Amino acid sequence: MSRRCELTGKGPMTGNNVSHANNKTKRRFLPNLNDVTLQSETLGRGVKLRISAAALRSVDHRGGLDAFLAKAKDEELSANALKVKKAIAKAQASA
Repeated sequence: MSRRCELTGKGPMTGNNVSHANNKTKRRFLPNLNDVTLQSETLGRGVKLRISAAALRSVDHRGGLDAFLAKAKDEELSANALKVKKAIAKAQASA
């Protein structure tokens, strides 16, 4: 399982640990990923995703999963999230 947010594409970054003596050693900054189940009003079911804490706040800010995916760029979404986005768009078109 990759350490990448399924909604924003946020992944690990690299940098340095810097000691008091100013010695530098390489390190990784990992995103704060959480397994969550987000409810889709259009589909009427929950969707399990592995997203960052920042993405979870963004979903709440935009008004839910359906609104977030409507504005999200396809390049940033994972294959699973892209499938959910297309299902939501199809359900909204038929309704």
